[in-house]
Amino acid sequence: MKPLSEITTKFTESVIREMTRISNARGGINLAQGFPDFDPPAAIRQAAIDAIQQGWNQYAITFGEADLREAIAAKALEYNQIECNPHTDVTVTCGATEAMIATLKALVNPGDEIIIFEPFYENYGPDAILSGAGPRYVTLRPPDWSYDSKELAAAF
Repeated sequence: MKPLSEITTKFTESVIREMTRISNARGGINLAQGFPDFDPPAAIRQAAIDAIQQGWNQYAITFGEADLREAIAAKALEYNQIECNPHTDVTVTCGATEAMIATLKALVNPGDEIIIFEPFYENYGPDAILSGAGPRYVTLRPPDWSYDSKELAAAF
């Protein structure tokens, strides 16, 4: 079998996967992932049922359904006072992880560096590496999660 790419040597098992594996092996309570202890609101469940029954079972266009992009643009204007064109300025992704790596791949060149404030979501470091950048870490300090301006300046 052909070996994996060189970049894979920079990665280890994810913390979420490791904690899930350990929890399952020991019969513990898995706190590594978010498992809501409540059902989605009835209106959302019914909307999903209605969509399936109406034949909404195909892939959406790659940048998101127009109605959803329009709703996102309206929310951005209402909530953040950011005016954006839903047809040219809004892209819908499958989640934040896809959005992050797609953005980094579009903006970062090999050899660039990215500052990541820590603690951070475990995919940020690997996303930086996959985009060709070197992650630089700056610590956020509790209780107010402030950072040391000298540490930030040194990261540049």
